[in-house]
Amino acid sequence: MAYTAIDLIEIKRDGGALSADAIEWLIAAYTDGSVPDYQMSAMAMAILLNGMNNEELAALTEAMLNSGEVMDFSNIAAAKIDKHSTGGVGDKISIPLVPMVAACGIYVPMISGRGLGHTGGTLDKLESIPGFRTDMNADRFRALLVAHRLVLAGQSETMVPADRKLYALRDVTGTVPSIPLISSSIMSKKLAEGLDGLLLDVKTGSGASIRELDRSRELARTMVGIGASHGVNTVAFITSMDQPLGNEVGNANEIKESIDVLRGDGPQDVTELTMVFGETMLELGGVDGGRERLEDVIESGAALEKFVEVAVAHGGDPSVIDDPSLLAVAPHEAMVAAPGSGYVTQCDALTIGVVATHLGAGRERKEDTIDPGVGITLKAKIGDIVQRGDPLAIVHYSDEERWDAQRESLATAWTISDQPIPTPDLIIERVDVTTT
Repeated sequence: MAYTAIDLIEIKRDGGALSADAIEWLIAAYTDGSVPDYQMSAMAMAILLNGMNNEELAALTEAMLNSGEVMDFSNIAAAKIDKHSTGGVGDKISIPLVPMVAACGIYVPMISGRGLGHTGGTLDKLESIPGFRTDMNADRFRALLVAHRLVLAGQSETMVPADRKLYALRDVTGTVPSIPLISSSIMSKKLAEGLDGLLLDVKTGSGASIRELDRSRELARTMVGIGASHGVNTVAFITSMDQPLGNEVGNANEIKESIDVLRGDGPQDVTELTMVFGETMLELGGVDGGRERLEDVIESGAALEKFVEVAVAHGGDPSVIDDPSLLAVAPHEAMVAAPGSGYVTQCDALTIGVVATHLGAGRERKEDTIDPGVGITLKAKIGDIVQRGDPLAIVHYSDEERWDAQRESLATAWTISDQPIPTPDLIIERVDVTTT
């Protein structure tokens, strides 16, 4: 049957369902350029507004998965386990996590993404290490995995190319918070990796792509179900994103904080979430030892050594890992001061993430270039006591006009009250095949 993009857009715009053949045609035509960005933008918005049924979602995931090469790592006897986050502010967990589990014997073939909207991207952060390359073909991907037990790559012309194009388009068209688009994007990348197991971090709260707990739960269950249907043991955690993770928001500064975690000196929330996820990845991979094993590779330096080894394999400059002060820092600095004394009861992730994006830590247009030195260092988070004039944040920025436009907005991220509130739980619940 012959299809046209406008016919399919109109069907989805009016609340109809697309056939599997129509979805397969659409993804293939978008991948080869026959369907242009502006028509795919309209389709993405129609999907955001009207959703997809289970049959459509299965067809979309399959079409994305089969748009490129599906990896076969059956020659590697050890477990292949990966992790993916739906994206958050200050969410650098993957960067310290995967060297830790690789140092414990797990193979991690990781295909990551770039920033989406106000949420940071693992690839953007890694590329703030001078020389670090995340673009590679399938042969290079395989070689790095075999040699180092860990590879950190982006989508390529041969690995899930449909998602590579659609991911960038969603970032700049207001279509990020769509459960079908999120789940098909994540799961097509992960299923292409030839995995045995997968850990998913589904963020919920103000700074997440999906802010409502019920919808975050739906997303988690959807992706666990997709994984199970493809024979990949999948576990999801729903975690809080009402305030940023850790103390650093940006790119180069989040690499620095990740190095701190690998040295055993990271902030408590980032360290704890990294450990819980690491334990689960070891569990999925059938590796004994749990947290004690992870603590051992931190204390021995093996986890940091693995990060250096992999960074060098990707072309990165290891000197900035040895001395993180060599990482990029934007030339201008400003302080956000507490307007009064009391307890911090809000440190809004959305506001902080949006400001960081506008300052250059993220993209407002598809063609924008990330400024790796732009960053916000948090000095006060929920539960902290501050006095009037104390620093709430230190901002590093490159453009005076951008900062002038954002300074008032950033100050609204914090609420200071007479009475404290409990620190939000990091982990809200675990979702696996027994709970879906």
